[in-house]
Amino acid sequence: MESIWSAISLTPLESEALRLSLWVSLWAMLASLPLAVGAAWLLARRRFPGKTLFDGLLHLPLVVPPVVTGYLLLVVFGRRGLVGAWLHDQLGITFAFNWKGAALAAGVMAFPLMVRAIRLSLEAVDRGLEQAAHTLGAGAWRVFFTVTLPLTLPGILSGMVLAFARGLGEFGATITFVSNIPGQTRTLPLALYSVLQSPGGEAAAQRLCLISIVLALAALLVSELLARRVQRRLKG
Repeated sequence: MESIWSAISLTPLESEALRLSLWVSLWAMLASLPLAVGAAWLLARRRFPGKTLFDGLLHLPLVVPPVVTGYLLLVVFGRRGLVGAWLHDQLGITFAFNWKGAALAAGVMAFPLMVRAIRLSLEAVDRGLEQAAHTLGAGAWRVFFTVTLPLTLPGILSGMVLAFARGLGEFGATITFVSNIPGQTRTLPLALYSVLQSPGGEAAAQRLCLISIVLALAALLVSELLARRVQRRLKG
């Protein structure tokens, strides 16, 4: 019994990396959500000049190397970056080399997945229901919050969980932007990278790999279950 408990109990390295990964992914998801809903609504419901370019820029983190995204984040949000210098001097907010920067990197990398899930759900909403609400005197904002948003909820939940899972696995942009600092930016992927660089770290790497797989599978299963449950409630 003791051997089983020791096998499943987390080491200090694993506990720290797991806690930080969950914290970073949660904040990345929550901070991205309002922007993702807005971007998805623009892409699904509006026509405007440069829409194709806007769509391409949103999905750029999916196709460029993550190191490129991390470097651009460093240029823009670093202590001497275009935006980071102002945030540090005026508001005292620093993203580089701390968990807030890790959350920013995870959010940027996961953002396209969240936008896509919400956009697909928005495009599936029956526009006739929205028009009916308008004819009954509801304003645009009221229609959005009482008709459009509830019907889009399955896609929003799926996007949130997918973004959370993507944040758990983020590596390239994170290590480039905020480095690999124990207790600050060393999430599960970075902890796995660290033990692989150490002699005899194969056993620790296998455990971290298993933890990452279990978390990713759990997130995907939760996403599917939530989407099905909401769909059943919407159908009555």
